Amino acid sequence: MTPIKYGDSYSESGFWSKLAKTAKRAGRELVRNLLILFYAFPNASASDKAIIVGAIGYFLLPTDLIPDFLPGGYVDDAGVVAAAVAKIRICASPEVIQKAEDKLNEWF
Repeated sequence: MTPIKYGDSYSESGFWSKLAKTAKRAGRELVRNLLILFYAFPNASASDKAIIVGAIGYFLLPTDLIPDFLPGGYVDDAGVVAAAVAKIRICASPEVIQKAEDKLNEWF
C-alpha cells in the first residue's frame, strides 16, 4: 500500500468530502476536533503540523484499526484526533475554536 494510491483522499477536498459523508455517524465531538485541527493548521508550528497531518490522515485513511463501517468504528479515529487536539490546543487561537464551532453548528 502506497500513499499515492490514496492521493485523492489526502486532500482538502477529500477531507471535506469524507467529513460531509460521515459527520452524523462520526459524532459531534470527533467532527469538532477535526475542524479545530483543520483550522489550526495554517498557523501551527512545523511539529504541530506533523501531528495535525497524522491525525487527519488517520481519519481519512480508508482502512484503520477499527473499520469505520462497524458499530463504534470511529472510536479509534476519535482517540487519535482527540490526542492531537490535546497536543495542539495551546496553539489553537480563539478564532480557530470559534470557526470550528461555527462550522459544527452548520452541520448539527
